[in-house]
Amino acid sequence: MKFFRLLDKVVLKIEEFILGYAVIIIALMVVGNALSRAIFSYSFSFANEVSQISVLVATFMGISYAARKGRHISMSAFYDLAPFKVRKVVSTIIPFLVAIVLFVLAYYSYLYVLNVRDSGTVTSALQMPAYIIYIAIPLGFFMGGIQFLRNMIINIVRREDVYLGTDAKDYNDEEKTDIDEAAHL
Repeated sequence: MKFFRLLDKVVLKIEEFILGYAVIIIALMVVGNALSRAIFSYSFSFANEVSQISVLVATFMGISYAARKGRHISMSAFYDLAPFKVRKVVSTIIPFLVAIVLFVLAYYSYLYVLNVRDSGTVTSALQMPAYIIYIAIPLGFFMGGIQFLRNMIINIVRREDVYLGTDAKDYNDEEKTDIDEAAHL
């Protein structure tokens, strides 16, 4: 069990590193290229491609991170009004279904990556094999599937609370505190 906790922490740090640096690279490439174009009338040929690669990596590698933190998109109008037992059942079934969908998408995107590899496609500016970039897609789907399974398991094991993610309890179960009116001004 200690090994899995350590592995989880390592995966979390890798996810944070990848997501953090992907966002920094996007900002540097876009802003740097815009400044270069405005000041020197010169545009870097690789900047747009590097930005697109970073967006792709951040998007698909972010699936797992968002699931872990309970920050994925949800439609919660009826969920918020539901009693505890209904929310508990929904928070167990939906992550399972999402995990299945993500594993299926991981499989088909893996087949796509193999197809791109076999075609020999390279990127236009960097002349890098395109399949290397696309590896983030099945990896992100797979890691997201694992994380949603973990979300389902934590809701089964810990019966006293509802969890939106392994690191996030349901906000409906948190203690209600008075909000300082001045903070909203």
